[in-house]
Formats: sequence, C-alpha cells, structure tokens
Amino acid sequence: MKSIVGSFIALFLCTVLVAQDLPTVTYEIDATQNLDTFAVSLSLDGKLDKSATIFQFASTAPGTYQTMNIGRYVSDFKAFDAKGKELTVTKQSVNQFVISKPQKLTRVTYLIAETFDTQVDEYPIYLMCGSSIENDHTLINAHTVMGYFEGNQKSPIRMRAIGLDGWNEGTALSKVDDYYIADDFDHAVDSPILMGNLTGASTDVAGTKVEIYTYSANDKYESKILLDNMADMLEATRKFLITLPVDRYTFLYFFEPTPPGVTGAWEHSYSSEYVLAEDDPTPDKLRGITDIASHEFFHIVTPLNIHSEVVESFNFVKPTTSVHLWLYEGVTEWASNIILFRGGVIDEDDYLTNAVVQKILVDERYFDTSWSLKKISDESFNGGEAAKQYGNIYYRGSLVAGLLDIKLLELSDGESGLRELMLALVKKYGKGNPISEDTFFDDLADMTSPEIRPFFDKYILEVNPLPHEEYLAKIGLKLEREESGRISITKMEEMTDQQQKLYDAWSMRL
Repeated sequence: MKSIVGSFIALFLCTVLVAQDLPTVTYEIDATQNLDTFAVSLSLDGKLDKSATIFQFASTAPGTYQTMNIGRYVSDFKAFDAKGKELTVTKQSVNQFVISKPQKLTRVTYLIAETFDTQVDEYPIYLMCGSSIENDHTLINAHTVMGYFEGNQKSPIRMRAIGLDGWNEGTALSKVDDYYIADDFDHAVDSPILMGNLTGASTDVAGTKVEIYTYSANDKYESKILLDNMADMLEATRKFLITLPVDRYTFLYFFEPTPPGVTGAWEHSYSSEYVLAEDDPTPDKLRGITDIASHEFFHIVTPLNIHSEVVESFNFVKPTTSVHLWLYEGVTEWASNIILFRGGVIDEDDYLTNAVVQKILVDERYFDTSWSLKKISDESFNGGEAAKQYGNIYYRGSLVAGLLDIKLLELSDGESGLRELMLALVKKYGKGNPISEDTFFDDLADMTSPEIRPFFDKYILEVNPLPHEEYLAKIGLKLEREESGRISITKMEEMTDQQQKLYDAWSMRL
C-alpha cells in the first residue's frame, strides 16, 4: 500500500509539473481599429514544445451543436520569434495554421472578422455564439477571436479586451491588472464578454451574486427592469435546487432592432448570453425573456454539474456528439418550465397549456416524429434536414423529461421524481466528475429502479409514440383530443387514491 501511495504521489507531482510547464498565453483583442475586424495579438511567457506546430481555431464550441469553422474569418496570420523575425506559417486546413520552429515563437498577430456582419456561404453562426463590433459596443465570444496551440489547450490565459473609453464591461471572468484571467482555453470560451454602453444591475439570491449587463441599441431595455422581472424565477429556481451550485452568475443581454441572423440564448457555467430583437418591452415580451432566462439559468445543473466525457474534455478540432443531449437541453427545458409552476410563478393551467399542450402540438405538427432524441443528437452538427429537426430537442426532449418525472414518481410511490434524481446526480457527480457516455442509462436504473431502463430505450434511443394520455392519467390528469386538432388537459373530477397521491407529489409547491 505504501508503495502504491508513493507511486500515486509521484504521478500527481509529475502531472502538476507538466501543467505548470505550459506557458501562459496573453491576448490583446483590439475592437477599436476597424468596425468589422478584431486586431489580435498574443504573446507567451515561456517556450512552446517543438511539437506544438499547429495553432488551432475552433470548428465548434460547447453547447452550440453547430459547425462553425472560425478559421474562415482569419486573415493576415503572422508569427514572430524573440528578435521580431517572421516565422514561416502555412495554412493547413480551414481552422489550422502550421508554424515552423514553434520553440522559437514569442508572438502571433492576426486579424479576425466579426461574425455578425460577415457573410459566409455555409454554416452561418448563431448570433449569440458570435462576435460583433460597432461604435457603441463589442460582443466577444472567445472561440470567435482566439485559438490555442496544439497540446496547449490547458495553458493559462490572460486577455485584455480593448474598447472605447467609457465603455462598461460585463463577464463572469475575474480581472487582475486590466487583464481577464481564464484557467485555460475552455474557461475563456465558457465566459463571453460584452462591452459598450451598458446598463447594469445586481442582486443576491441566497448567497449567490447575480449580475445583469444589458446593451440596448435604442435604450428600450435596462438591466434593472429585466432583473425585477426575473426575481420570482430566480427564487423559484433556488427553491427547486435547494442550494444554487454557483456563488456568482452573470446575465448578458444584447438587444438590436433587426438582428442579422438567428437570435436566441447560449448557456455557460457561470453566465448566459442573449441576443434578441429590440421590440417594445411589453409584459408579454418581458415574460418571454424571463422564460428563456429560466432555461439558461438551469444549465448551472446540466451541463455544468452533470455532463459526459464529451463535454468535460471538449474537442474544438472535430465536432463530437453526445447521446445525452436529451439531458442537457430536454431536461433543462422541462425544469425551466416546471420550476415556474412549482415555484408559484405560474398556475397549473398556464403550465399545462404552454409547457405541455403547446409542446405536444409543435412536436407532432412541425417536426418529423420519426426522429428519435438519439438521432437528433447524432445529427446535431449536420446541416440540411438535421438543422430543421434539431429544435425538437426543446419540445420532444422536454415532453420526454415530463414523462420520465411521472414514471419515477410512480415507481417510488410519489417519493422521488425527476427533480430529486437531478439533485442526487449533482451530489454524485458534480463539476469535474463526468457521467459515462456509454453506461449512464444503466447507472440511472441502478440509482432508481430497474423498471426505468426500458423507458430510455423506448423514448430516447428508439422511436415510439409518446404515451401522453397514459402517463397523465397516472397523476389524475385527462388529455383529450378534438377532431379540430385541439388538445386540452384537465384535472379528473374523481381520482383513485393512487392518482391523488401522485398528483399531489407532481404538483407540490416549493
């Protein structure tokens, strides 16, 4: 035993030393020289290994499920040694630049176009995952302006974003001596930066500092108003999770009258970013914004605390799919809706109408129901028909999560549903301890009941009609379909003792 422990310590020390040998990469990202292009320079505080010949730009990024090929936006890429002599650079592929004699490298410079206003022939980048420069703002998603040296994805990063004087800044990153500090490239990508004429607001949710920074082109939206409208949602999420698993969280909002592409939101471990149309801030619009925020905020559970090896060690070179997209997006969408119901933000009729009935109608009428959740995952990085079907992960995925919740309540006699399973998974796994891509379904059956295993086969891995009527009846709810196509869900006037027990467990307010 002593020998084994000694070997382990030696291995640990060796690993630490190797990590410490990676040079820190310092980035200067200048958004002031050209309204369409970032001028980027990077320097090293140490030497690269001679094998680190490739400088890699991202082909994709976590949580985007789209091919990006950021190298398409790069121009004038140059590398220099300590004497300022230019080293030979060859573009090997769309996202890779080969640098001769990397052990002599001290500095790299290049230009990289913003993604908002740069036209591309294929694979347009979602706005919330992109970059923008204008006179009154800049949006920086690190993967759209930065890269890393092969074998050095874990190098510590310092970065300075240069904007105009007087601009405010919003990000989840910490700042030291005018430089943002990131543990590595993954951490930088996980932490977007919004700069410009921003409003800000903050609050405390049971010890978690929540900040909002907002850019609104015509000043229609202010951070204080957005925060006031999401206060109940934040508290409901806190009750649902009992304790928030982060000590700080940042919302970044970008409003523009006519956004030049696909709008939406993108989740991160300690922040989320929203690019939305700057319509008038009506009550319905503000509620919609809060509904989106509820989904993104719940990502502090998955994939931050619950994710597979594919997410833990992200492959920026080659898009790699995960079969558990149903968990990352489907369960998150279910949770973001039921949190509002169980937290008292919306009533039961509102929940059943908008979070269940509407999702059933969209799933059945607007998507191809021959696509399983697994197939949606497998095809998520492809264009064409796959891109059309991808959105159903938020509809069918959420519906399957709702059915799973009912099944778990039934198997546990009302003691434990999907919420309780999620809390147990956070405790068992957590950040840095990934679930298994291959055995997770079996692991879930071991944690709950062997009878749950066929559910995953039928409704995630395979294609079968979703048993809405059967499962809703288990909790005393009646689903009716009319000839016109209308669907309604109502509470049964008379329930069995078992139905009442499960209904009480399902509808229990937090």
